[in-house]
Amino acid sequence: MGYTHVKMSLKKSYESEKFKEERLLVDSGAIYTVVPGADLQELGLVAHSEEEFELADGEVIKRKVGDACFEYGDKRGSAPVIFGEEGNSKLLGILTLKALGFILDPLKREIKPLRTRLV
Repeated sequence: MGYTHVKMSLKKSYESEKFKEERLLVDSGAIYTVVPGADLQELGLVAHSEEEFELADGEVIKRKVGDACFEYGDKRGSAPVIFGEEGNSKLLGILTLKALGFILDPLKREIKPLRTRLV
C-alpha cells in the first residue's frame, strides 16, 4: 500500500494575499485536515473551538479547530482545520477534499474530481 501526498495552499480568507503551501498526506479515513498550529497562526487563523478526537489506538486528545480556505489547482473551498501540535502528522481529511470537489482514487493513489449530484 502506498501513500498519497498533495501540495495545497492555505489562507485565512480568499481575499488574503498571505498563504502557506503545505504537503499533506491524503487520509481518506480522516474527517478533518491537520496542519501545524504555528503555520495556521502565522496566517492569522484563530481557533473557534477545542474538540476531543479519538485516535486509532483509542487515545483521546484535545485540539483547537478553526476554519481555513484551501486551494488546489484552480479549485477553492473552505473547511475546518485542526491546529496540529508537535509530532502530529500533516493530514488532508475528507471534509477538505469534498469542499474542493475531489475524492481519493486508492488504486491510482491520486485525487480526482468528484462528480456530484443535486438529487
